[in-house]
Parts: sequence; structure tokens; C-alpha cells
Amino acid sequence: MKIFGTDGIRGKANVFPLVGDLAYKLGRALVYALDSQKNKKKKIIIGKDTRISGYMLESAITSGIVSMGADAYLVGPMPTPAIAFLVKSMRADAGVVISASHNPFDDNGIKIFSHEGIKIPVELEDLIESYTLSDTLDNIKFLGANIGKVYRIRDTLGRYIVFAKNVFPYNLELDGIRIVIDCANGATYKVAPMVFEELGAEVIVINNEPNGININEKCGSTYPNNIIEKTTLFRADVGIAFDGDGDRVIMVDENGKLIDGDAILSILAIGLKNKGKLKNNTVVGTIMSNFGLEHILKQNGILLERVDVGDKYIIQKMIEKGYNLGGEPSGHVVLSDFNTTGDGIITALAVLSIMVEKSVKLSSLFQSFIKVPEKTKNVHVSKKINLDEIDEIQQAIEHVKDKLNGQGRLVVRYSGTEPVVRITIESKDINIINDGIGLISKTIEKHLS
Repeated sequence: MKIFGTDGIRGKANVFPLVGDLAYKLGRALVYALDSQKNKKKKIIIGKDTRISGYMLESAITSGIVSMGADAYLVGPMPTPAIAFLVKSMRADAGVVISASHNPFDDNGIKIFSHEGIKIPVELEDLIESYTLSDTLDNIKFLGANIGKVYRIRDTLGRYIVFAKNVFPYNLELDGIRIVIDCANGATYKVAPMVFEELGAEVIVINNEPNGININEKCGSTYPNNIIEKTTLFRADVGIAFDGDGDRVIMVDENGKLIDGDAILSILAIGLKNKGKLKNNTVVGTIMSNFGLEHILKQNGILLERVDVGDKYIIQKMIEKGYNLGGEPSGHVVLSDFNTTGDGIITALAVLSIMVEKSVKLSSLFQSFIKVPEKTKNVHVSKKINLDEIDEIQQAIEHVKDKLNGQGRLVVRYSGTEPVVRITIESKDINIINDGIGLISKTIEKHLS
């Protein structure tokens, strides 16, 4: 049985594996798996987003951690990238984030950062999983003064604000710039407005009143129409929308035009290259990155290296090759000069710093970015069978590829975190897109729904 997926553990809250007793065992397993130095008391930071189920899972995993003699440091609702930063700055042994990112409120998840602030490797996940699902640790008990302690850290918000502001050049400011921020009723609801206000911007905040069940509810980066509408309504210079845990961001220019992750990558890549700071003149994207991104990067002498979908694959490639910029169309952007994981606030600040430095409107930074028309459809499935093993699905895929005739792209893949197959087609011919999506989705529904 596998409980770890492509982004930690993810599922319905209070349904296996996101239940209290397993979270308790996971906390114990984490400490034991980390305990290479037997005499050193472990220090583990725990953060979460604003889901109602976060209290349950936080309590359970904390109990497991301290029962194994480690100390737990609770920081409350904070963006996922803030936990990655805090793990390093506080010299912790690991960080735990309780979040299901952009998913609905009734989902939750658990992901683990190493002491370096990056997601733990698969080998360590497998070890933790094996301890969690077995009785190996049942007889290991820490008694008396050897039991760990729990600390609630009160100044983490301030620490992260200082860190984030340091990304923005000291000689620049956001005075006179009106920004609408959509916090998705999630983990950025406190920290994001404070960062941009302290840099001098006029900030209008929406969806910053979490109640435990409204995270990502028709708001945030997964509902771009919301931030587009509000940016236009308030005549703002910039719109910024985060997802529930703050590792993704999308932006909107002064004309109400959406700037997705691919467009953001193009702005940052060209900006870094012009300063001689883009390492190896290469950006890491994924198989889902739009061809429009590849085209504009090529025009500017920049290579796009593609990996499988998922920030961990992007980060792995960046570490392996020494690159410092990567990301996904969803707005998950990694600027490794500043943080070790996707960070929506840092990404937005990096874009704004280019805008302010050039004294231009946001629209002018990506006007040469032309996105190839694309459409994505999620097909819900009741089971995940290797698509290569179903002949009729493969025939449908090959039929669409023939229609594209090398003048577009087709990606059909299972989501790593949801029970869906994602179909994406890029083509200048809208009929090919619509017909192809229709054919493949109906064929998948016939066999898997």
C-alpha cells in the first residue's frame, strides 16, 4: 500500500490515509527515520493552511513527534514556502506542511521538507511510509524527561516578511502602485498584504477571511476570473492571486489581462538574462509548458528544458544542472536564488521589481509573449489503469496526433493528486482542439469512469 503520492500524502480529510491515528504514526515514523544522530534531539517545524481539518492533523502529528522524543515547533497558518524558509533559518531537522494546496477545503495533505528546505527524497518517503504502516515502532517509548516538548513560535510572520522584502531591491519601492491581492482564504491571508504594504504599495485585499471551509472556494489562482474582475473594477496596476498554500501565483496587468505561470516565467527569464543572472541561460518547464513560452525564450537565446509535471521534478532538475529558474503554467515558479520551493509572494515581488526598475506598466513586460491556443479538460475516473494498456484510448490519442501533424502538442496524463485524467491539446486550429478533447475524453469515460 502506498500513502505518499507525487506531492506528499493527499486525500479527503478524516478518511484514510488523512486520519488522526495515521498522522500520529507518521509523526513517530518521521522522527525515527531522521534519527541518524541518536544523541541529538530533533527539531521539527509544523505549519498548515487554513482548512478546518488542519487542527486535527496538526495535533495528531505533533503528538507522534513528541512521543518519540523530538521537539515540535508550531507556526500556525503560513504559506508552504515560508515553512521551507523557516526550516533552514531555524536550523530545524525537518518541516511538516499540512495542506492540500489548491484542492477543495475537505481535502488535506501532509508534505515533508528536509533540513535543506526541499521536499524529502522518495527513498526517505518510502522509509517513513514503511514505519508508518507497520508495527516496527510500537514498542519504542520515550518516558519522563525524554518526551519531547511543543513550542508555539510567535514571530514567524515577521521573520518571513523580512525575508520576502529582501528579495525586492533596496533602491526600489512600490509607492503609487495599486495592487489587488486575492489570498484564496488561505495561508497567505495575513502575510501577503503586509509584505506589499510595507514596500509602499496601495493594497486592496480580497478573500482574506478564512473560516476553515472557504479556502480556494471560487477564489485564488484556480479562479482567475475573480482577480481579473477585481483588478479591472478597482482600476489597479496589478492583480495578484495565490492558491490556498501560497506556493502558486498568477497575475493580472492593468488592462485586466491574465499572466499565467508561463508568461511569468518569460518575464523573469528575460529579466534575469538581461542582468546576466540566468544560470546556463536555461529555464526548467514541464511537458505542460505552452509552446509560446518555448518560442519567446528561444527568441531571446534562452533554452527551455522540460520535465514531468510536478514541482519536485522541476527542483530536481534545477539542482542537478545548477539552474536557478523553473516553473509550471499553474503559477508554481521556483526562483532558487531566493527560496528552495515555489513561492508565490517571492515570484510576484520578482516580477514587480522588473516592472519598477524599468518604469513600465506590467503589460509591456509580456506583450511579445504569444500563447498558442490550448484547452485542458479533467476527466474524473474511478480507477487508474495504465493508459497504454487500453487500445481504444491509444487509438484515440494517435488519431488526434495525426490531426495535429506535428503542428501542435497533445498531453494525456493522470493527475498525481486527484482521481482525474488531464487532457491538454495545443494547436492554432481550434476545431482540432475541440474535436480532439471530445474524442479522447469520451473514450476515457467509457473505459475508466
